[in-house]
Amino acid sequence: MSTQTTHVVWEVFSQPLRSYILKRVCEPAEADDILQEVFLKIHLKLHTLRDEERLAAWLYKIARNAITDHYRSKQGLEGLPEIAFSDNGEEETDAEAKLAAEMRYYVSVCLPEKYGHALMLADLEGQTQEEVARRLGLSLSGAKSRVQRARRMLREAFLRCCQFEFDGRKRVIYYAPRPGNSCGCGGEDSNGSRKE
Repeated sequence: MSTQTTHVVWEVFSQPLRSYILKRVCEPAEADDILQEVFLKIHLKLHTLRDEERLAAWLYKIARNAITDHYRSKQGLEGLPEIAFSDNGEEETDAEAKLAAEMRYYVSVCLPEKYGHALMLADLEGQTQEEVARRLGLSLSGAKSRVQRARRMLREAFLRCCQFEFDGRKRVIYYAPRPGNSCGCGGEDSNGSRKE
């Protein structure tokens, strides 16, 4: 059972956790909402933590799950693997976390601007289909169609340009550019750096 209090955990971990969340959500208000959810869960479950040496890993796991729930609630990029995040605050090495963290870059280089903009608004900024339609000057059905097409186009671009390896839960564990890739969404090479 943990001897830590929620107040002490907040003092030590609130800023690092907020930074961790903000890297993955981009919108400060959404990051703050997720951070509040995380600390509510921490407050309710802190007494169940048996090994205080695992406190940081446990906190980041709660944050990762809250971020995943956030994206699921928005019905993120259909057809792409579930976004996954590292369980701790150390430098990311997980292929999916890198892919998720650079999604704005990939959208901007892999999609024509009108599709990329629609996808950014709907899936990366969390706007409703109605807001997307209004912002783009489209009918509601036109906005929905554009977002769906953008998702398909991005998925096809990834599959055309990169080779993926998945674990048993269909999460990306490795990706790298296919030989002769020239599309710009270059993935990673074997040492984890992005090809430009």
